[in-house]
Amino acid sequence: MANRNLAKSHEETCVLVTGGAGFIGSHTCVELLNQGYRVVIVDDLSNSSAVAVDRVRSITGLAADDARLAFYEANILDRSALAAIFEENEIDAIIHFAGFKAVGESVQKPLEYYWNNFAGTLALCEVARDHGVKNIVFSSSATVYGEPEFIPITEDCPKHDATNPYGWTKSMLEQVLTDLYVGDNEWNVVLLRYFNPIGAHESGLIGEDPKGIPNNLLPYVAQVAVGKLECVGVFGDDYPTHDGTGVRDYIHVVDLARGHVAALDWMGGKVGTGKASTAGTLAGTPAEDGTRRGVGIFNLGTGTGSSVLDVVHAFERACGKKLPYEIKPRRAGDVAVNYAACDKAREELGWVAQYDLDRMCADSWRWQSTNPDGYATA
Repeated sequence: MANRNLAKSHEETCVLVTGGAGFIGSHTCVELLNQGYRVVIVDDLSNSSAVAVDRVRSITGLAADDARLAFYEANILDRSALAAIFEENEIDAIIHFAGFKAVGESVQKPLEYYWNNFAGTLALCEVARDHGVKNIVFSSSATVYGEPEFIPITEDCPKHDATNPYGWTKSMLEQVLTDLYVGDNEWNVVLLRYFNPIGAHESGLIGEDPKGIPNNLLPYVAQVAVGKLECVGVFGDDYPTHDGTGVRDYIHVVDLARGHVAALDWMGGKVGTGKASTAGTLAGTPAEDGTRRGVGIFNLGTGTGSSVLDVVHAFERACGKKLPYEIKPRRAGDVAVNYAACDKAREELGWVAQYDLDRMCADSWRWQSTNPDGYATA
């Protein structure tokens, strides 16, 4: 069965977004709708909220019955539910976010992570293939590089063994999706390796809403700022960095979302060369309509490192007050510096991150201060 055409206009293209009610997924849905795509969201709401879908409609000016956005509450492990969704909608491409993402939890619950993230993706790809949809953008992670061999990290940086089940699901699924193309050269795969997404939509209507105590730095800082948590823990202040704290590449979630939209244009042969220019990439002969075939890999980051204390102080500027923090021992496995080289995304996708750390924190504070309990505030 031939693959679907991505060389047509955005208005003619329907994108299935798994995990579309989540943090990155909801922001990506906004950007897709703003660029004219039709969107189908599949989300089981295990780590998200249906309120986010309503707010995506609000931000993009869609009425509740507007067919350009459809929402299904379903789990990607449910093949019959997925099959019904593909049969009810003329889906052309998939952006796949659905997956558990807490590193520490994955160590405690490896079976749940492998079942949900790994087996769920296999089920999704099987149903998609059965319906002639072989265009997929996968939400991967810079965690696949492990302790990087060089900084800044380019797409040629070797992958290393993961240090937790979450990381293994990302690394192994990159291999699975590559093997899909090797076995059937109609597949059109893009692997997007993220660094550290933070921020929120400028409207303050959608943002990161972690369940329980946040696992990541920025939502933890935001909850300290809003008074839900007492103090920010800073793990290590003796690294060889400008202030002794670990340096990471933080990227605004809206920039990240726009990277996914840019990837769809690349997959449709509308931008870039499509050449297999870095490790792991494969370039096949495009379809007659121009839709690419192969495996493309791109880092999505800012190319600039910011320390933990840089983030704390930027958030202080955003919220207008000092935030308490406590220096704690280093965490095992943490590296001093980790940030991306994003030249390939600029050259091939025509994508560059626009927003700096102050903007990321300002938008995050707007979301957190107006929604102190996340979507439950509503």
